[in-house]
Amino acid sequence: MSSISKLLALRSVYKDYFDIGAAVNLTTIESQKELLTAHYNSVTAENDMKFESVHPSEEAYTFEAADKIADFAAANGMKLRGHTLVWHNQTPDWVFQNANGAPVDRETLLARMKSHIDTVVGRYKGIVYCWDVVNEVIEDKSGVWLRESKWLNLAGEDFIAKAFEYAHAADPKALLFYNDYNECNPEKRDKIIRLVQSLQAKQVPIHGIGLQGHWNLNGPSLAEIREAIERYAATGLKLQVTELDISVFDHDDKRTDLTEPTADLLERQAERYGQVFELFREYKEAITAVTFWGAADDYTWLDNFPVHGRKNWPFVFDAKHEPKASFGKITDWQK
Repeated sequence: MSSISKLLALRSVYKDYFDIGAAVNLTTIESQKELLTAHYNSVTAENDMKFESVHPSEEAYTFEAADKIADFAAANGMKLRGHTLVWHNQTPDWVFQNANGAPVDRETLLARMKSHIDTVVGRYKGIVYCWDVVNEVIEDKSGVWLRESKWLNLAGEDFIAKAFEYAHAADPKALLFYNDYNECNPEKRDKIIRLVQSLQAKQVPIHGIGLQGHWNLNGPSLAEIREAIERYAATGLKLQVTELDISVFDHDDKRTDLTEPTADLLERQAERYGQVFELFREYKEAITAVTFWGAADDYTWLDNFPVHGRKNWPFVFDAKHEPKASFGKITDWQK
């Protein structure tokens, strides 16, 4: 690792602003260990705390991977975010079915949700400081509020409030977040706020909103990001950027010919990172953490998504863990 990246540790540069986090897995806590311990003071399990990972069948819990990540965080003095308790994705079929494969009733589903949350949150009580309790329940389509899912169809919309209530009971000191993507799109932003305010009106224990931050070189606009931050902050809840990456490809860009990022793409990415972090610093009273959905370009979920066989380079460290121009843009403001 270069001397400059050790000298300008991200967590040190932003110590008076917000935590700097990274999503990790069992491979990256080894392959990226030096980078992670030098620059980040918070980690999130990318997949290893999700329902299907820790609770594959009703009677079985598999905590080995999640425990290793928790141990890594503790050994290196890092905070640990929990991700995620209730989601329409990566939840095993047994949760929604009876022994015959038919859909379960509302009471059974809520009981299973409570048992899962009690066990998972209870295991990491005092270790995980905040949870993404409910993930991505807002519909992207215009004119529709909540995403259709088995949770919604079988339990009704109050499964959302129940998840927060169960999580709070399992660990009253943990901070509880609602987490979503496309969070700066004005219509979806307003639907997220509608959800949050409906929970607040019912005195549901919700403490924060997670802005995933899966962005690219062209969108969302800085004006949309600013307005979203201001509108979310007006709810009085804490804000965290939970899954930040800046793709060098627009979502509709299907190119597969690049084997490395061009100088132009890297320059534009650096400008973009500089602009968004300037915004984040401006709203440090509202934003308590910024977590990248990875740490360096050698591993990202954007490899092969949404275009199979394509590499992406969305972070401020390259595949060799060296700082990119983007790193300079988010650290040299102090000079």
